[in-house]
Amino acid sequence: MAPQNPRTIAIRDILTRLCTYYGLRPERLGNTEIDVSSLLELPVVRQHAQRTGRPAGESLLPVVRETALRLPPTERLIADSALALGLFRDNPPDGIDLARLYADNLGPRREYLVEHWPRLHRALGVDRIPEAPTVKRLRTSSEGDTFTALAELLTADQGHTITKAIPSGKILVSLPDSVRRPKSVTVVGDAVIDHLYRVDGFPTADRAANGSFTRPPGGKGLNRAVAAARLGLDVALVSAVGDDEDGTEILDFLTKENVRCDLVKTVAGGRSPVTAVIMDSSGETRLIGCKDNRVALEVADLLTGTVHAALASSEVVLLTLEHPRGVAEQVLAMVRGMRPRPKVIVCPSPSPAVPQDLYQYLDVVDFLVGSPSELQAMLPVVSTASTADSAQILRGLGVRAVCAIEGFRCSLLSERLNLDVGQFHGALKNSPGAAAAFSAALACRLIETDGELTAKDFVWATAAMIPTQQLGAVPRAMPDRDRIDDVVRQGGKL
Repeated sequence: MAPQNPRTIAIRDILTRLCTYYGLRPERLGNTEIDVSSLLELPVVRQHAQRTGRPAGESLLPVVRETALRLPPTERLIADSALALGLFRDNPPDGIDLARLYADNLGPRREYLVEHWPRLHRALGVDRIPEAPTVKRLRTSSEGDTFTALAELLTADQGHTITKAIPSGKILVSLPDSVRRPKSVTVVGDAVIDHLYRVDGFPTADRAANGSFTRPPGGKGLNRAVAAARLGLDVALVSAVGDDEDGTEILDFLTKENVRCDLVKTVAGGRSPVTAVIMDSSGETRLIGCKDNRVALEVADLLTGTVHAALASSEVVLLTLEHPRGVAEQVLAMVRGMRPRPKVIVCPSPSPAVPQDLYQYLDVVDFLVGSPSELQAMLPVVSTASTADSAQILRGLGVRAVCAIEGFRCSLLSERLNLDVGQFHGALKNSPGAAAAFSAALACRLIETDGELTAKDFVWATAAMIPTQQLGAVPRAMPDRDRIDDVVRQGGKL
């Protein structure tokens, strides 16, 4: 995760220098040749000093401690040890010698962290513990990555507060405005302009295709946000567009569809993403993505009070996986620490990118919804004989339930249910908006049932895919509740 701006770089470098010897202690700030003025001038430090009536030098350690609690567990432990923050002083884990964990010299602190790596992770409630690094790896890469993440948090807007550790050692994150919004969904995904080509057959080397062309707004994130709003949910979209005409069109469309778009980043000078969607007469599609790499979500975009508040106040977080590396992981890490925790639906991408960094966060995922090929892509080093085998492995990695979507059918594997919902028949083999409609309907049922889903709820979500076969813009094909109910009644399944 690279530093995003000069202030972040400056803060990271100061933290790196302060970690030597006995770490970040108030008495050191007045007795060091290191220029710490950039740290003391941070708005969050000044606000803490003003609120408590203490000098900025005395406010720095509590601010850094509280900010470090927002890091994922592994990075939190590295920051705690390297800077001797003392996060465990009020609640020491069994078998941990605090004098050695917070020793006066950095070298012994590193060695003790590596030696007790599993025990310290378990103290934070981590079930799937990453492999312990070597001391050299801590020194040469892990600490640098951690200080970068910590610097980004310190320089980001501060819209939350951190509680102390509870007796179990798990850390809770709360927000002043974290009261749940009724029927609320936050979608983290892309928003693009689709160049939609409907053709009589895919072109070949010796045959041109005849077809029609439209250019509506679309994207995995936008489609799901619009689908959820059509069902009467309070929807916010976290995404990125350029400051071009396409970006304006996307934002105008979201507003008309009652999707909150104040969390959509507009990149100056950037070109909004375009996806060419080629769809034949059976509903099968081929995609061509055209992206300006500058127009994408970054980890720093998530580390603001407004995004954090949107996630924490949501009943469901719906996350797609086409983002640059680190974004999905950061979303899941943030959600993991929230109490109460939103339900999480993750929709994988057809991208061939290996998602192994996500594995440590799969226990946060309540539903993984994707096509058989997308689910297989979640297991890039394992070749499975069937979708059921892929789902079983993903369940073993921590996902609570896996929904395989193909041809207007849903196969579900969870701890309580094992279903194959294929009662509804469409005129086409597939449609570009089917998975989006299913995911939004699933989110709707999760909210209405408080997470206690039955087979009927999955039948209803599966029925939501049928209306998406209509011609025209994909998001405009998303059904409302009455239309889904009609499909269910006609199918005679409820």
